[in-house]
Amino acid sequence: MSLPIKTLATRVALACSLMVACVAPSVAADYASAAPLDSGFRLLYNLDFPHAQQQFSSWEQQNRDNPMGPTCEAAGLLFSEFERLGILEAQFYENDSKFEARKKLSPDPEVRKRFDAAIARAETLAQTRLVKDANDEDALFAMTLTSGLKADYAALIEKRNMASLHLTKEATAWSQRLLAVHPQCYDAHLAAGVSKYIIGSMAAPVRWILRLGGVSGDKQAGISELQLTADKGHYLAPFARILLAIAYVRDKDKPRARQVLASLREEFPENPLFGREIARLDEGK
Repeated sequence: MSLPIKTLATRVALACSLMVACVAPSVAADYASAAPLDSGFRLLYNLDFPHAQQQFSSWEQQNRDNPMGPTCEAAGLLFSEFERLGILEAQFYENDSKFEARKKLSPDPEVRKRFDAAIARAETLAQTRLVKDANDEDALFAMTLTSGLKADYAALIEKRNMASLHLTKEATAWSQRLLAVHPQCYDAHLAAGVSKYIIGSMAAPVRWILRLGGVSGDKQAGISELQLTADKGHYLAPFARILLAIAYVRDKDKPRARQVLASLREEFPENPLFGREIARLDEGK
């Protein structure tokens, strides 16, 4: 597979959302206190956005100095827009020209306003914590995610590809800083995994140009990092499986894609995306 430069940011943007349903608390944290987050993320994967936001709000009210609360809110808002606009389904397109020709999107301005406000709160709280402790896990992860969420909005909704690429590099830098001090945060491998896979799949001249700009890739290494998140991640493990399924579809490995999608359909029966994509694969046999 070889992707044109103009689709790079839209594909790389997936490295950091759709850390869109993906915030993990510190491994040392009391997971009982994080129960609303667990519930909220499962609700997001099942596309129950109102109840997911209720869970995130409940957790944020009890953890007002933690940037994870508003980051979860922003992720939920973006994910709901992705679903409303059909963006997640479009990621399974095997043909890039078909992806580029998709209809123009009309984002909800009120959702955008709430999204921007949540991002601003999260980044303010994260930076405050980092002043006190440069290795604060929640703060580093929040900065990784907010950069990724902004990259996703820019590329997948607004089609501002160069802005998205800049934000994606920023998110990757934060994730590398996080993993350097908290290597057990397996969810953080997702950003680098998708980025490496996509860029590593491009034609050699394009990879060379991007490398000059500080962006490199390795297709197999990217798959390995996605698999690591799928196997050992917490909130992002299901989403890593979604991204692996997308990679398999785009690499024409339909049997493996179907296997992953079938497991996701069983785990999240309220999400019709997985069943639709299985049907699409079956029709292509």
